[in-house]
Amino acid sequence: MWDLYAWLGSFFIIIALLVIIVFQLMCLADLEFDYINPYDSSSRINRVVMPEFIGQGVLCFFYLVTGHWFMSLLCVPYLYHNVQLYMRRQHLVDVTEIYNMLKWEKKQRLIKLAYLILLLFLSVFWMIMGALDEHD
Repeated sequence: MWDLYAWLGSFFIIIALLVIIVFQLMCLADLEFDYINPYDSSSRINRVVMPEFIGQGVLCFFYLVTGHWFMSLLCVPYLYHNVQLYMRRQHLVDVTEIYNMLKWEKKQRLIKLAYLILLLFLSVFWMIMGALDEHD
């Protein structure tokens, strides 16, 4: 039963990360179509960058603590990318360069979105498998 709750917890963490990434993509799309000014867009994105990084770290640590080694190894590249961005101080969106970096920022977040969707499907799969094992 504990394993089922662990997968359920990871499911909710991944959903929260997906919401953050989709919010960032919406802000970038609004900026691209001139619905929002660069300052508001960058401040909204920068406000949720650190919670995204912390959430990803918590998810990786959660997988380690619960003994899901494969899922933890799948989280390491994304975590490494986030740590590298933070160490190089490239994790925040610059107001003055946001138009020049718009395609790169969108591409980066779309890759993160695809990566998190993969983790979500794997998490749901293992949650269902855990529920079926508990039932038998």
